[in-house]
Amino acid sequence: MKVVFDQSYYTVYTSDPAAEPGRMQAIVKALPTNTTFVEPKPVTYEQINLAHTAEHIRIIQEQELYDMAALAAGGAITAARIGLSEPAFGLIRPPGHHASVDAAWGFCFFNNMAVALLTLKADQQIQSAYVLDIDLHYGDGTVNILGDADWVSILNPAKNSRTAYIAEVENALTSVNSDIIGISAGFDNHLEDWGGLLATEDYFTIGRLVRDRAKQTNGGCFALLEGGYNHSVLGQNVTALINGMSQ
Repeated sequence: MKVVFDQSYYTVYTSDPAAEPGRMQAIVKALPTNTTFVEPKPVTYEQINLAHTAEHIRIIQEQELYDMAALAAGGAITAARIGLSEPAFGLIRPPGHHASVDAAWGFCFFNNMAVALLTLKADQQIQSAYVLDIDLHYGDGTVNILGDADWVSILNPAKNSRTAYIAEVENALTSVNSDIIGISAGFDNHLEDWGGLLATEDYFTIGRLVRDRAKQTNGGCFALLEGGYNHSVLGQNVTALINGMSQ
């Protein structure tokens, strides 16, 4: 499968857990041997401005985080465009799902998923989209930006057992009929991460369910890295999702 990645994503740009040294290396090391790496295309200011106010962008620039955050948003757009014709994974950072129209927290600066989907919509590449956010934490920024859009549906599964969680995802996907499904792929809900809920095989199942639904509706699918902080299991969890999406 195609994985959007740039060596610059190794950069330690802040002291937060998403930027920790070794995090991206742990994922790259565990990726399937048949992975095809694709360099992200640069994002434009205008594309970021589809999701965020000029004032918010200025604040990120003043914090000297613009270049790194913009590279992640560019990677998200690249992954989404690939996803229109084949599954793709955006191995990007900083993450994005806590970034709202005019504010950000939770290790996020620009909302990568929102920038990607709004760009595809503006370019008339999609008319509808579905966001499945499997991060431990509610994707409040994505809901803030896209929640009122009549062409986007968003699911943040909230069940507290593995079986119920997967059932919620599976049941929700049965009614999806969107041009593209985007997974906000956080892995911090793993049994050995902060959330302590999902097993590695559950990420494979989620990837397969998304891919199956995309096939059934002649739509696309892609995933973007969000959380996941236990480096010893993060790579295998990312690989499980990728393998499920590759079915």
